[in-house]
Amino acid sequence: MSETPEVPVTSATTNDAPAFGWSGYAERVNGRFAMVGFVAILVVEALSGETFLRWAGFVG
Repeated sequence: MSETPEVPVTSATTNDAPAFGWSGYAERVNGRFAMVGFVAILVVEALSGETFLRWAGFVG
C-alpha cells in the first residue's frame, strides 16, 4: 500500500512551523508577497510611464 507523505515540522527556510493565523511564519510569507507586489507596481510604472493609480484607472 502507499504511504502518506509526512507533514514537515518546520519550514525549509526557518525553524518556524507552517501555520495559519497570527504566526511568525504567516507574517513572513505575507511580507514577502507584499514586497513582490510593490516591485510589480514599480515595474508597471516604469514600463507604462504613468502612475499606478492612473494606469489602473483609479484616477482620471
